[in-house]
Amino acid sequence: MTSVVGGVPVRPAGRTDLIGLPVEVAPSLLGGVLVTEVDGARVAVRLTEVEAYHGLGTGEVPDPGSHARRGRTRRNVTMWGDPGHLYVYLSHGIHSCVNVVCGPSGVAGAVLFRAGEVVEGRDVAIRRRTTGRGVVRHDRDIARGPGRLGDAVGLRHVMHDGLDAIGPEGDGETTARLWLPAHPVIAPACGPRVGVAGVAGTAEYPWRFWIEGDPTVSAFRWGRGAAELSSPTRPAC
Repeated sequence: MTSVVGGVPVRPAGRTDLIGLPVEVAPSLLGGVLVTEVDGARVAVRLTEVEAYHGLGTGEVPDPGSHARRGRTRRNVTMWGDPGHLYVYLSHGIHSCVNVVCGPSGVAGAVLFRAGEVVEGRDVAIRRRTTGRGVVRHDRDIARGPGRLGDAVGLRHVMHDGLDAIGPEGDGETTARLWLPAHPVIAPACGPRVGVAGVAGTAEYPWRFWIEGDPTVSAFRWGRGAAELSSPTRPAC
């Protein structure tokens, strides 16, 4: 069933939509919408940039850039659960970053929501973004980057880690819903993941996907040691 959220034609995401490997699912999320209701305030973000991360034993290629690369831990336990739950982790002790779990239950994997366009709840998102953190100079920057996106939608580590974005209503105060685009993005751009150290941040892992030309897509930067290890020939998506 097709709906419209924030002017974007979408359809509800189901668990079967997310049961593939993260690198397979990630491109299909572009143009989709994440909707949250936190403390009675609703914000919707159209996803314009995502990154795939696999866990130990997921797929044929190990992922040295994943939180689950060495197996199950207290931090990454959500990544090993059912698809459709949100893995919310803390980056640099400050930023809450939001991922959706992909793959069959018991196999770790997730897709990071790296950037998006706020299509509903702009004033709420800006207020959340600027509380104690300066100003937002352009609308394109409200959710441009995973930490900013996490702030904009109001999801926080650790309280919202594991929230189900597919199933029944949330905890009464917080809900999240993932919608997929009614018309998938054709030929999304792909390349190395942003700021990931070592070989995991090189063109050997072109697991970052984005909508070419969209102003909300975050700026690329190499992770520590990644530029020196990167091949000049970028693999195809």
